[in-house]
Amino acid sequence: MKEINKNQLEKKIRALIIAFIIGLVLSGVTAFPIESQLEIAVAHKSMLPWFVRGWLVQVYEAVKATNAIYPFISYGTDWLAFAHLVIAVAFIGPLRDPVRNIWVIQFGMIACVMIFPLALIAGPIREIPFYWQVIDCSFGVFGFILLYWCYRCIRQLEAMH
Repeated sequence: MKEINKNQLEKKIRALIIAFIIGLVLSGVTAFPIESQLEIAVAHKSMLPWFVRGWLVQVYEAVKATNAIYPFISYGTDWLAFAHLVIAVAFIGPLRDPVRNIWVIQFGMIACVMIFPLALIAGPIREIPFYWQVIDCSFGVFGFILLYWCYRCIRQLEAMH
């Protein structure tokens, strides 16, 4: 196994945290213009798998109708977007001092695991198709893998001190 020095390890940790932060920010920012994004997706639905098309049109029509009559309902997705941005800010701590702020990485891993019960319990209650629940769960899988890799690197860095 190749020996890694402290500098390389710190760069790797930073890169993993930055990747996670970018994912959170993109998830957050893209939740604000949900209706216009859905409109674009519906206009290009032929590029999507057949089984997604009907669901996508239904979601777009529901969001459009809701926004036309009850625009304040979208305030909930605004808060969802804001929460992603706030959580991203928390990861600045481990970016600056990963060993001291490893708890933020652990918090992130716990949050990634918590996606599963939310998606698999609330999904059926809210009539979300199973394949969409799986897509939602994939965020937890990829996020956890990224953070676990980061966690292991931080533990390795800690052992070097």
